[in-house]
Amino acid sequence: MSNFVRLGDRTTKIGSGQTPSGGYRAYSTSGVPLIRSQNVLMGSFSKEGLVYISAKIDEEMRGSKVDRNDVLLNITGASIGRVCLVPDEVCPANVNQHVCIIRCDESLYPGYVEAVLSTPSFQSLIWQDQAGATRQALTKEMVENFQIPWKPIEQQRRIADGLQAELSEVATARKAAQGQLRDVALLRKRVMRQAFDALHDAPRKVLGDWAKTTSGSTPSRADKRYWSRADIPWVKTGEVAFAPILMTEESISRQALKECSLTLLPPKTVLVAMYGQGKTRGQSAVLEVEATTNQACFAILPNGTWDTDFLYHWLMASYEDLRGLSDGRGGNQANLNGALLNALAIPAPDLDEQTRIVKRLKSQLAEVGCTHQAVVAQLAEIEGLPQRILAQAVNTQGDAP
Repeated sequence: MSNFVRLGDRTTKIGSGQTPSGGYRAYSTSGVPLIRSQNVLMGSFSKEGLVYISAKIDEEMRGSKVDRNDVLLNITGASIGRVCLVPDEVCPANVNQHVCIIRCDESLYPGYVEAVLSTPSFQSLIWQDQAGATRQALTKEMVENFQIPWKPIEQQRRIADGLQAELSEVATARKAAQGQLRDVALLRKRVMRQAFDALHDAPRKVLGDWAKTTSGSTPSRADKRYWSRADIPWVKTGEVAFAPILMTEESISRQALKECSLTLLPPKTVLVAMYGQGKTRGQSAVLEVEATTNQACFAILPNGTWDTDFLYHWLMASYEDLRGLSDGRGGNQANLNGALLNALAIPAPDLDEQTRIVKRLKSQLAEVGCTHQAVVAQLAEIEGLPQRILAQAVNTQGDAP
């Protein structure tokens, strides 16, 4: 006898919901929960973004009502294949057309179905089933025809309950590793702060008075001459990310360099991102090649006052302070500008002292970096555990139905 059963033969319901009449205008902040694909994660349910519909609309959508112990499966879009159990506290609820309800009969344990559908091999099958379609989607017939490795109900329950316990341990380990990553990030900040806080008695010099600074521009995209022959690296703020810049995503022509208010910056120029979404604003980097920049990059050319590495690490240590310079300026965006940066008073011990400080700081940061890499590797191992645990627990060598 076969070791598999057709999912549709062991369920009392397989079907998706619908969009409420009136679409998003029917949503409210209270009433009957309406579960959407964004609420169905892999192996867990998220209440973030959960919307509600009225009891009247819920009654109109009675065919897509969710019961306790139902399995929810995303059947369209980029989240296709994500599967979880509906939490008891969400019921009674409803689903929209992007979520499929799988309701098991008495021979099939819901937690076991969730585990099977979550395995790497089954996820691969789900993506193969809809490959080549103009839209990522699973049909009701496809879900009904899923072949589930068969095991007696008590064995299904043991597998599911054991998995829940193991995955709970994995979640605890993940949380601990993520906490370690945050601690390492704080340690890196503290190491840099301590290096420069020790210079409280050192003379300070105003950046714009002691170094040549500039910014760039964006050549017109409409003028093809400015972008071909493209052989001069052109830096955007997204590339200014606390790392050496050895190459750029885009380049410009020598015609653009001549006509578009651009300066060819030498290697060892220090860049600061003046604009940028999220964390970009205030980040710095060192050019390792000749390049130009857009208007959102502030460039500090090599000079005799500050060693390049000293200046770069000071800017890195001052990241939060730099962002704070523009946070209270009002307007639609909090941006830095040349005037603010040129006015920075930066510690300026003699160059030999700067070199010694940087050497010591790099050694300390290297130790922190090793710790960071170890924790990242540990976290990557933890992130891979759920799929390995699932694949091992739900094998295809079950008993025949």
